[in-house]
Amino acid sequence: MKAMRLVGYTFGGLSAVYAGYYTVLYLTRWEWQRALMSAALLIIVEVFLVANLVLSRLSRLEDRMVRSDARVEEVRQRIEQTRAPAPNRFNWLSSVDSAELSGTQRTFVFIPVLMVAGATLSGIAMVIQKVAGATARPGAENRLAQRLGALTAPPITSTTLVGTRPAVPPNRAGRKALAVAAAVGGLLLVPLLWSALADATQTRPEQAPNAASTTMVFRVETRNDQSSRSVRLAAEDLWETCRRSTAAQNDDATLNRMNDGIYTGVVRPALPPHDVMRLRGCLEDANTNRTSAVVLAESQAVNRK
Repeated sequence: MKAMRLVGYTFGGLSAVYAGYYTVLYLTRWEWQRALMSAALLIIVEVFLVANLVLSRLSRLEDRMVRSDARVEEVRQRIEQTRAPAPNRFNWLSSVDSAELSGTQRTFVFIPVLMVAGATLSGIAMVIQKVAGATARPGAENRLAQRLGALTAPPITSTTLVGTRPAVPPNRAGRKALAVAAAVGGLLLVPLLWSALADATQTRPEQAPNAASTTMVFRVETRNDQSSRSVRLAAEDLWETCRRSTAAQNDDATLNRMNDGIYTGVVRPALPPHDVMRLRGCLEDANTNRTSAVVLAESQAVNRK
C-alpha cells in the first residue's frame, strides 16, 4: 500500500512539474491556448494530489477510530468480567425446592391483612430493579470503558517492544540544513523567475530596429476541408488576427500566397524582437477552428544606405 501511494505521489509530482514547466514555456512564447491547456492539466494534477492526500489522512483517521473502538470494547468486556454478581434482595419471594426442606425447619409467615399489599409492592420493586439493572448498568459501563480506553496500553507487537526505538530521536543536522538551504534558494529564485516571466510577457512598446520590414513565412493546414479556398481564408483570418497582437503599429502588413499552403507575411516597418516572438507564437498557437500553422522562417530586411 505504501509503495502504491509512493508511486502515485511520484507520478503526480512529476506530472505537476512537467505541466508547470510547459505552462511557463508557452507563456514566454505567447502561445496562449497551449498555456491554458497546460495550466488546466496542472490544476487537475494538483487536485489529484490533494484528493489523494485527504483520502489517505481520512483512511488513517478511520483506522485510529476502529482501533479506539476495539480498545473501548475490550475494556468494557474486562469490566463485565470483574463485575460482582447482583445480590438477590428478594430471597423470600424466590421459589423453594422441596428437597431443601428435608429435615430442616423453616418458618412461613403469612399476614392475611398485609399479604396482598406486601406482595404487590415487592413485585413492583423487583420490576424497577430489573429495569434499572438492564438500562443503567450497560450505559455506565460503556462510558467508563470510553474513559479508560485512553489510559490502556496499546497492544504489544514486534514494532512496539521496549528497546526497538530510541528514547530520544537522533539529531539530524544535515536534514535541517538542507531544508533551510532549499527554503532560502526558493525565496531567492522566485523573484528571478517572476522578473524573467514579466520580461517575456511584457506588452510595453520597444524601440524599432534598424530594418525596413519583417518577413514571416508559415504553412497553414486545415482539417476536413483542404481546398485552396478554405486554406486561403484560414490563412487570411489567422494573419489578420495575429498581426494585431503586437504592441508596435503594423498598419502596413501584407500576406502573399506561395504554394502548397505556404504564405509569406510582410510587416512594415520592422517589428522589434519581442513583437516578432509574439507574432510567431500567435501564428503557431492558431485558435481558429480546424486550423493549424507552423512558422518556417523569419527575417528582417535591412535598410539600404
